[in-house]
Amino acid sequence: MVSRRAFIGGGVVALGGLAVAGGGAALVERDVLPGRVRLYRMTGRCGDMPVAPPVPGVVRSHTLRSRHRGRDVAVAVVLPAGVRSVRGLRVAVALHGNGGTGPSAVSGLALDRYLTGAVARGVRPFALVAVDGGADSYWHPRRGEDPLAMVVEELLPWLGRQGARIDRFGAIGWSMGGYGALVLGQTVGLPRVAAVVGSSPAVFASYEDARSTNRLAFDDADDFARHDVFRRLDRLRGVPVRIDCGDGDAFAPMVRKLRARLRPEGGMGRGCHDGAFWKSRLPAQLAFLGRHLA
Repeated sequence: MVSRRAFIGGGVVALGGLAVAGGGAALVERDVLPGRVRLYRMTGRCGDMPVAPPVPGVVRSHTLRSRHRGRDVAVAVVLPAGVRSVRGLRVAVALHGNGGTGPSAVSGLALDRYLTGAVARGVRPFALVAVDGGADSYWHPRRGEDPLAMVVEELLPWLGRQGARIDRFGAIGWSMGGYGALVLGQTVGLPRVAAVVGSSPAVFASYEDARSTNRLAFDDADDFARHDVFRRLDRLRGVPVRIDCGDGDAFAPMVRKLRARLRPEGGMGRGCHDGAFWKSRLPAQLAFLGRHLA
């Protein structure tokens, strides 16, 4: 089997948060060589793009002034169909992947439809809230910005002022955002973090490994060490965690090690680092979040 580094070494094609692959939209990260995804598609290991649930939910776009990011940031509030506001709802923050934005994660993964579908199957209604953390921030403090402090100290209080229940919250993220959800869980911890979902989290063995994959992920070896999820797994003790990853994902070897250490819910399975896999796991992931938020 060819290593992830060998694939990456062949040259990375910069992509946005959303790419078109095959017959539908597939989210493809900039930090994973698209050729690898195409190879696994050709051999049938990626799976087909699921059909999203038919009933759309409610997506409301907002702009939030963030002191911690030094700019205005886009916020997408996702509600299940028939729900008019966040008042009285618990919240799960949704962290986008590398090169993406909060709104692109919502539209690319049809989060409103999947949340509506989850509620139709009996999950107690909650809100998903996606915010821009920076295209290549890797969701940790750097370059004078702190996207996690933005979430905890600005986004959640803003939602609280609208009547949302923010004493406990969940987190879900994809790739870079999956890593970010784990870091957020480690940073805040119990009792405030109700549950964490990492979908194909972008976790690395070392700073050198991270730099060879995406030179923008961390500033230097010290920055990597301070935010290495493997060094701080004890901070997730007691927090319900679910981690999913495809066997054909470039991050699969490190995710297997993470799962062996953490023993979370979820699992490895047929799929790649793309929207087909992420959408296929959303029903179970949203049910997991809903159960623990309730």
